[in-house]
Amino acid sequence: MKAITYLKYGPPAVLTLADRPKPVPKPDEVLVRVHASSVTAADYRARSLDLPAGFGLIGRLVFGLFRPRRQVLGAQFAGVVEAVGADVTSFKPGDRVFAYPGARLGGYADYAVISQTAAIAIAPDNLELDQAAILSFGGATALNFLRDKGGIKHGDSVLVIGAAGGVGSAAVQIARSFGATVTGVASSASLDMVRALGADAVVDYSREDPSDARDAYDIILDTSGTATWARYGAALKPGEGCCWSHPACGICSAP
Repeated sequence: MKAITYLKYGPPAVLTLADRPKPVPKPDEVLVRVHASSVTAADYRARSLDLPAGFGLIGRLVFGLFRPRRQVLGAQFAGVVEAVGADVTSFKPGDRVFAYPGARLGGYADYAVISQTAAIAIAPDNLELDQAAILSFGGATALNFLRDKGGIKHGDSVLVIGAAGGVGSAAVQIARSFGATVTGVASSASLDMVRALGADAVVDYSREDPSDARDAYDIILDTSGTATWARYGAALKPGEGCCWSHPACGICSAP
């Protein structure tokens, strides 16, 4: 099969098209013929090892100390199940699926395998596979931070920094679905898109500093990992705490 591989860390030029053996599913695995994948923050960081301060050693332990441990990127993909292992009961050949292999990566190839108990699900009938391919990374990450870590609730005021990206665009929609009031921070070229996603207000970061707000937000979700407590703490409503728990995304929220 064809796959986009990388044998060393670096810029996009380290990616090459190569022939790789077609994977064979283990008893609990699903073999998917990949229709579409995407470029996410996870792929960028795994390829470049450009990680936020403090995560350098952790990144090398996860991705490989001196060279990539997983040589095929692709943190999310969608496709059609071609074969299943002997113990698989949740999927069958012909199923349209989308999946999030996480640090295992593997979506930049003609075929990928993933356990039936991992983050894989049937693709909605009303979505094309290239649309379904981008659901898992942004959607799962945003939901985890907003619901599980941030404890989002109806009526909350939420600031999403990087609202036009994969995680940010999902966060805007998820926060709105919880009944929150959402302010999205993005570039001027993306403001209309962020509004279309449901943001109640938008901020052009090139013209306005969102950290200037005072006592304004219950939750601040930063998809860039650059919003520090020192800079944004005053923008949280009184009594709010702060939690940082992802190398690509930071969140300030109620404790």
